[in-house]
Amino acid sequence: MRFPELPSTAADVLKSAGEYLNDLMTPTLRIGVTGLARAGKTVFITALIRNLVGGGRLPFFTPYADGRIVRAYLEPQPDVAVPRFDYEAHVAALSGDPPEWPESTRRISELRITIEYRSDHALKRSLGSGKLHVDIVDYPGEWLIDLGLMERTFETWSAEALELAAERPKAAADFMAFHAAMPGDDAEQMAIKGAALYTRYLEACRRGDEGVATMGPGRFLTPGDYEGSPLVTFFPLGTDSQASPALRRLLRDRYNGYRDKLVTPFFKSHFARLDRQIVLVDALGAINRGPAATADLERAMSDVLSAFRPGTNSWLDAMLGRRHIDKLAFAATKADHLPSSSHDRLEAILALITQRAAARATGAGAEVHVMALAALRSTREAEAKDGDDRLPLIVGTPLAGEALGRKRFDGRTETAVFPGDLPADPAEALVGLTPDAETAAVRFLRFRPTRLAGPGPGGDTPPAPHIRLDRALDFLLSDRLQ
Repeated sequence: MRFPELPSTAADVLKSAGEYLNDLMTPTLRIGVTGLARAGKTVFITALIRNLVGGGRLPFFTPYADGRIVRAYLEPQPDVAVPRFDYEAHVAALSGDPPEWPESTRRISELRITIEYRSDHALKRSLGSGKLHVDIVDYPGEWLIDLGLMERTFETWSAEALELAAERPKAAADFMAFHAAMPGDDAEQMAIKGAALYTRYLEACRRGDEGVATMGPGRFLTPGDYEGSPLVTFFPLGTDSQASPALRRLLRDRYNGYRDKLVTPFFKSHFARLDRQIVLVDALGAINRGPAATADLERAMSDVLSAFRPGTNSWLDAMLGRRHIDKLAFAATKADHLPSSSHDRLEAILALITQRAAARATGAGAEVHVMALAALRSTREAEAKDGDDRLPLIVGTPLAGEALGRKRFDGRTETAVFPGDLPADPAEALVGLTPDAETAAVRFLRFRPTRLAGPGPGGDTPPAPHIRLDRALDFLLSDRLQ
């Protein structure tokens, strides 16, 4: 007997039974969201939740476009040992007058969205609405970089770290002078002073003084509860250093403690449990800083992928509690900072930056996608005419202190700017651009966020403007909502 021929009461019973089983057996998809400093992780998650729960404009999110999403709603955070992602506070910051960008990610957090949907398969539809728990895991990108330390000894890490520092003479000057002189013989005080100087060097890289912050230890920049702990009080030491044997042993022991007590537990407790991962990349920020920064970014993306477990998930993996990341997305953020004509070019640049990392994941069986997006659009496009010529412009309110040439913005005045065109050949963006604002072919400003509107008279939440966020949702979720 076909299901449509069942009496209504029998069909209702079958549907109720199906919904009960769905509640008991609701699958969970764990998605990791990360990226280096200023990549926009917090804004991405906030905008994703806002558009799913509030009903955004998502024409390229297939289940939504087909009208199969019944509703999406927040549920209590399921992991009692992990802080909840503070969605409400971030929405409040973006809804203020004036709106402010939310605070950056400094610790791991998690949030669960449940999506109820109608299947596109007739048999599944007859059993009632489907349901999927989506657990979003947010963690600092610096912690992602740290995962590469699991395969490095203290000596290997020290050699690599010192080589990178030597390539950044301005940012690393004080630390390298300390390392060369190695004054004093008190191992504990030497470790404290050296760690402080090394941290100052990492902070300079994060500011963009030279390159970008793509080297660990990541918790030197986001120590949290471990600030001042011996676990974050060490520094790289060369094999030819004049340091005492006691200091060398101390530094090696603390590095091993950092790796074994902080990095490895994070991998086992959180990272190894992810099903899918999106890595947000501030490619425009790297381009602004020049070829050295883009080279740093390429190296970091390749390095951190060594800690991923890409591949397909089988029924045997599920039975044994093993998880692989079967879908990996790299997303160049802040696409709203340049004209739409350059969005595909931004994707091409990111594809080149992540080429080695993507090849490793694809070879292991994972599906990889590269995209450009703006999770929350902070500008609009305009056009300037000069006879028959048309110049694409970006209109927005630059953050206070941003500068273009000799002009410095006050953070209150809306302005139209021409950021330049990205090159058609992505390789030119990696080797041919200069961070000099006077001569650069492209120059990207940071803008104040668009203010999120509150609920309307009917209680509906206005959608948050975005660029290609729906494409990211489609890649990460659609196959689990069939």
